[in-house]
Amino acid sequence: MDTQALFDVLVDATRRRILALLADRGELCVCELTAALDETQPKISRHLGVLKDAGLVTPRREGTWMHYRLAASLPRWATSLLEALSAGAVPELKTDLKRLRAMAGRPGRSAA
Repeated sequence: MDTQALFDVLVDATRRRILALLADRGELCVCELTAALDETQPKISRHLGVLKDAGLVTPRREGTWMHYRLAASLPRWATSLLEALSAGAVPELKTDLKRLRAMAGRPGRSAA
């Protein structure tokens, strides 16, 4: 894990919110992230690409859905830092989770 890449990623509020949601929920589809953050799909996908390139998230395709979760290979210090995002470091998380719960038509999940 490139320490500088992690901190560079955390500079952006949208990426912090995505990481907080993933730390809190485990895995989410792009459409769920779009609804939770009230942003467009291209913007969310662009940020997910940055997170993937930095080694912070892992994608998984299920049919037409792309799901993302925090990378399992992260060192413990990085995981602890990302978990702090969902433990109060991202004040928007409460509102994002409320929008996520209100989302109609959320995709089902098979065993990851």
